[in-house]
Amino acid sequence: MEYLRWMRPADHQYKDATKVQILQKAMENAKNYDARLSVCNQRTKAIAKETFEVTCPWRIRVGGHRGPESILLPAFDALGMPYIPSATLRGVARTQAIREVMQNTGKNWKDAEKDSLIVKHFGALDADKADQAGKVVFLDAYPTSGKCLAVDMANNIWSWEGNHLDYSPNPNPFLSLKEPTFLIGLRLISNCSDQQVLTQVKKWLINGLANGAGSQINTGYGQLLENPKKLLSKPFLEVEFALEGQLIHGYQKPGEWSWNNNKNEWQMRGSNQAEVRPTAFKSMLRYWFRVFALGVMPPKNTKVLEAKIFGSLDPQSMGIIKVTVLEKEPENENEQSGTLRLFFTSEVDENQKDNLQNLFSNLIWLMFYLGGIGQGARRPCYYRKGNPKIRGSSFFVQNPSEFSSIPGNIDEFRLRILGKITQLIDLLSLLKTTFNFTERSNNFNHSSHQWTECADLNMRIFVVPNANQDNAKSYALSKLNQKFHQLDDQIKSLKKEKNFPELKRVYSELKSLCGGVQKDKILVNGQQKERKVLPSPIWVRSLGPFDVVTIFGATASPRSDYLRSLQGAIQIFPLS
Repeated sequence: MEYLRWMRPADHQYKDATKVQILQKAMENAKNYDARLSVCNQRTKAIAKETFEVTCPWRIRVGGHRGPESILLPAFDALGMPYIPSATLRGVARTQAIREVMQNTGKNWKDAEKDSLIVKHFGALDADKADQAGKVVFLDAYPTSGKCLAVDMANNIWSWEGNHLDYSPNPNPFLSLKEPTFLIGLRLISNCSDQQVLTQVKKWLINGLANGAGSQINTGYGQLLENPKKLLSKPFLEVEFALEGQLIHGYQKPGEWSWNNNKNEWQMRGSNQAEVRPTAFKSMLRYWFRVFALGVMPPKNTKVLEAKIFGSLDPQSMGIIKVTVLEKEPENENEQSGTLRLFFTSEVDENQKDNLQNLFSNLIWLMFYLGGIGQGARRPCYYRKGNPKIRGSSFFVQNPSEFSSIPGNIDEFRLRILGKITQLIDLLSLLKTTFNFTERSNNFNHSSHQWTECADLNMRIFVVPNANQDNAKSYALSKLNQKFHQLDDQIKSLKKEKNFPELKRVYSELKSLCGGVQKDKILVNGQQKERKVLPSPIWVRSLGPFDVVTIFGATASPRSDYLRSLQGAIQIFPLS
């Protein structure tokens, strides 16, 4: 870490690659921590009167601080061992106790904190002398092995800038603990002999840890269970899935440095590490929720409702749903599979549970049948002769039947997806009324090179017969690739001719059809506006006998030209 701090200037061209490389070394060296961690856990057993182990089914990041190069570091003790501080454990137990008091008595948080049950077990400065101090000592909790220290990655692709959405992929590697087992130790203070106090606090702590400790607990992180195979609460919705294609990745494992003669610089080629990540599913659910919510309410209301449901730092909200994934062993290296599970958090309004359950049932169905997930999510999976040999992403829903069964008839499928969209919009309109949002959705500006990814009058969803069932690419994807290659060939020709004005125009057209990473400039209200990384405005989902095509800004060229090229396309959205 100090190497990063002192030897790499903030603007150094090799800074990011070096950061990942050093994190990788830290992870590999953590296997040497076992001897020290064994000493720490032996000490816990010697001091504590009650000990038990908890295991995290996926990842956890507790406490810690922001290190050099903005690396998020988990909590380390004075000798650099990862651990859960005793104060964190006490906070988890106390929070769980307060929530149970609120549930049983109807008190608000402030009054529940002063409840005699809380004061008796955790103490309070303004209480009687006997209850000013807590009755239970919490010991620092250490993992049973250092091999759990692992490189992780956060990538906040979409972010709200005021009431405007900004697309900016920003992968940020950091360290977390993967599938760790912790030894938890508790004991009564020296002047307390009430064993029931210790038993009650232990129960609160176990339940609190099961709900999650640390950061991002609503996105699969931080859950700690005595029995990882036993769920303490039942998900309100779960779907078994398989994913084929470019897959979901956590981070890039660094490779060897090599000199690139063409670019005259050192480069390090990393290899993507496939991992079934709950964060990917929550992000995709959030994306499709936002697309349809923006169709019925303005951005400022969508932002508030999105934060209320999914959680947010601005505006600050815990969120009312929790997303986890139980990973399963895939059948081959190009697949990932598991069970997607959705839970309600303690923030949910009991009167809204039925509406929210129906909303997410429709939202998840649409997520599975409008696109993929992970890398290449906007294109269906297909195999090719070149490198890489596989592109795109395709879902396979395995259970329950309401998600997995697809009508073979194109008209029946159109009615099915039309029903799901209608129900989702009705439920969003109901939530809009519940939160007293009275304003209508804005009419977003659309042009050839400008659009908003929302379900407005400029968005189109079509179901298209797939005439290419025996080919690697589906019909709708083949048509899109034809348009891409026509423009790409023009670009190559214009480069040779050094016709740069026309080159820029054609590239902007290609970028407005399939997205792109190179910067370009477009005219907006007579002024030049720079576009950075841009995702494709077209989603293609292949379902065998037919394709589902979603196009944002479909009323303007070049997207409207592509839409007209699709023979036999049947419109689903806008609703008619």
